[in-house]
Formats: sequence, C-alpha cells, structure tokens
Amino acid sequence: MAVTYPNSLKDARLQAVIDAIDAGAGPGILEIGTAGMAAVLATVTLSDPSATKLNGVLTLSGVPLSTSASATGTAAEARIRDSLAADVITGLTVGTAATDVVLDSVSITSGQTVNITAGTITHG
Repeated sequence: MAVTYPNSLKDARLQAVIDAIDAGAGPGILEIGTAGMAAVLATVTLSDPSATKLNGVLTLSGVPLSTSASATGTAAEARIRDSLAADVITGLTVGTAATDVVLDSVSITSGQTVNITAGTITHG
C-alpha cells in the first residue's frame, strides 16, 4: 500500500525546501551536470523566491530560465543549491520532456545558451 499525505502537509514540506534554497544572502542556483554530476555543464541563478508550491508540486519561479554553458557534455542530472553552495536537492532528472528539469536540448556545448523550459518536483 502506498503512503499518502494530504496536500497541506506536502505543501508545508515543500515550503521548507523552498526556504532552504532561498537561505543565505543571495539566490539559490540550479546546476545541470553530466551523470553523477561528474561535470557541471551550466549553472542557472534562480529567482528569489526560487519556487512556488501548490497541491504537492514545487515549481521553479521565473521559468523559462537561460544561461551560458560552461562546459561540453550530455546533461544527465541536476541539483539545486542554496547561495552558499550547499546541496538542497540532488538527483533531479533532466531531459527534453517528462523530467524534473526540462531543457531545450541535453546535448550541451560550452558557450551555448542553455534554456530551462520547465522545472517541477512532485512530492510523493
């Protein structure tokens, strides 16, 4: 049997995540990386506040977001860090559809513009 939480509890938990991302003097960051985050391909500065939550879904604010790639590779996962570079969320999926972080392309070349077209995390 699956564990089920009411939306009010999911939203309270997601607000704690948002508060952790927004902790510190500056905005949090989203890093797009290769498998295992062996290389960071692009770093996106998030809005502050970084996200909203509703009915158990955290949605990144300010999307679409863009940045210039800092390395070349295939995007395989992402993480979100606070402004002090402490991990808040790791193991995010990336792809061109049906993933936590949706990109216009997973094939990234240093210097190209990387576009994040959607960013959502659904509470289980």
